[in-house]
Amino acid sequence: MHLHPLHPAVWVLDQLRDTGWQVHDLLSFTRASTLVLVSRGGASPVVLKAGFGSNHVLAELDADSRKAAYGFYWYAEMTEAERALTREDFRHEIAVARAAADAEHIVPLLEEGSTDRFDWYAMPFCSGGNFRPFLATAGDHDRAVAGLGILADVAEGLRGLHERGIVHRDVYQENILIHDGRGLITDLGAAGLADIPRGPAARGPEVHWAPEYATSYDRATPAADAFSLAVLIYRFLCEDIPRHGHSRLDTAPAGLQPVISAALAPAPQHRPAMSELRDALSQAAASLAKPGH
Repeated sequence: MHLHPLHPAVWVLDQLRDTGWQVHDLLSFTRASTLVLVSRGGASPVVLKAGFGSNHVLAELDADSRKAAYGFYWYAEMTEAERALTREDFRHEIAVARAAADAEHIVPLLEEGSTDRFDWYAMPFCSGGNFRPFLATAGDHDRAVAGLGILADVAEGLRGLHERGIVHRDVYQENILIHDGRGLITDLGAAGLADIPRGPAARGPEVHWAPEYATSYDRATPAADAFSLAVLIYRFLCEDIPRHGHSRLDTAPAGLQPVISAALAPAPQHRPAMSELRDALSQAAASLAKPGH
């Protein structure tokens, strides 16, 4: 790992080293956070998420510098006011992760701490990557069975969050990690509590976001997660995004078609509970795994 000495992530990595972490790799550096593969005291590596990033693209790096830096850009630093708000948001993320630590199929919080300028928490390293590659495996029977099982795990994880009063609000392929063939939900940075408004009233649009985010993102309910998961299921099974009346839904297993259609309903109150999605996905995976399918 070779970063340009002026890259903002260098300072974050130095701070982590000063607190006793051995840094193995910089995984990601974004507006609000830094993801690093680290270890300490001879233990197996874990992923540490530090609540420190930079604000926005300032200028493109010259060609000679690109290979030595994460990405292709210099980033402008946040103002102190922006930094304070971002730190408050990150502390909320840690608190939500702590509240969900005992839920199945949620990447757990292992340890947390802070420095003078940022907070951090550590979670297990999931060796199987994320769900994105499954969106490009159309026609592969074994991958279809595995993918449906992973999505059933995700539905159970989201059900567990909802049981604890937490709405994820950002369910999509990169936020589903895979370990030993099982699916786990990660990244609770956008999560909110079902009874406490959080964030702006209007967000969007994005492909995986529920339509109510356009007017009531701050008050999203578990039904929003059902919509987002249904978008991902549709993309996985139908090789498309849901549009034009779900025109490719007939390519999905017959038993799943009604629940997918219902979960994509524009009105939140018409969508099924997450447990219904979980059960339908589990049944579809079991049916597809039977000999002759």
